[in-house]
Amino acid sequence: MFDRETTALLRAVLSEVCENLSKYETGARALVASKLLEAATRGETSPDDLKRIGQRALCAAPSMWR
Repeated sequence: MFDRETTALLRAVLSEVCENLSKYETGARALVASKLLEAATRGETSPDDLKRIGQRALCAAPSMWR
């Protein structure tokens, strides 16, 4: 899996990207988390890149999830 630093970064980015979502919007959160994990698995760990990836995923989430 990921080291503690990367895990903390992923959690922070997920929180930031989803800060305006209700905690009940789990589908959108799960989609963003999935895309962030995919990116980190490929070695993409730049905070700015991860934020862009997360924001792109959130925008692509079906409107019923947001």
